[in-house]
Parts: sequence; structure tokens; C-alpha cells
Amino acid sequence: MAKPVNDIQQEIIDEFGILEGDREMTNFYIMELGQKLTPLNESFKTDEYIVKGCQSKVWLHAHMEDGKVFFEADSNTAITKGLVSLLVRVYSGQTPEDIINTELYFPSEIGMDRFIGTQRSNGFAAMIKQMKLYAIALKSQKESI
Repeated sequence: MAKPVNDIQQEIIDEFGILEGDREMTNFYIMELGQKLTPLNESFKTDEYIVKGCQSKVWLHAHMEDGKVFFEADSNTAITKGLVSLLVRVYSGQTPEDIINTELYFPSEIGMDRFIGTQRSNGFAAMIKQMKLYAIALKSQKESI
């Protein structure tokens, strides 16, 4: 069973708190997180799965299992791959309702805007939006069965 979204957000806040706002260490840690992301099947690295609004290429795939949404993702840049890995960690294994209704507060708590520029912030918001759209679509598919 997946941990509640807010518990996962708190874990992320605690992990980043250890870095004490050191920009270089934070960026390195984000890239390290991306390296731990489960490799995305090459069949999902197509235009159909690209997140619109990201400067880097980000591929995002979602599927539903036992009423929970699971995400897989990849990016062509290390820092963006790390950022999407944080979202996969928070949202994967949650119900569509939890994904749709949860407001993410960990980015502001860890001061993410200090570490990533405006372009990446816009891309991060686009990733969140796409994950919520997937949750809505999967929820409506489930309800129509």
C-alpha cells in the first residue's frame, strides 16, 4: 500500500532539509534521484507521451492497477529527470482522487524556485498538470467500465 501523499512530501522536505539550501548539492541530489528512476520502456519515448510545456523532453506514461495510478517517466536532461522522479515518487501508487485533489507543497517548502529557473518551474508545473490529466482520464475510464 502506498504511503499517503503528504507523508511522501514530508519525506522529501526532510531529505532536502539536510542539504541546508546548498544549491550545488541540491542540484546534484536532484540529478542523483533521476538516476534512480526506473527506466522508461522505449515504446513510450514517442511524441504521444511528451509533456507539453517543458523545455527539455519529458516523457510520461501512466496506467491504472487495482484502482491506483502508476507513473513512469524519463527526460533527456539529468536535472529534469530528477524533478520528474520526485513527482513520480509522490503520485505513483495513489488513487486518481488523491492525485487530482492533492496540492503539492513540497516544492515551496524545499525552496525549489531558488534551485531551478523560470523555464524549469514552468516545465515542472506542466508535469504536474499532465499527471493530474492522466489521473482524470484513468478515473473516467474506470467509471465507464
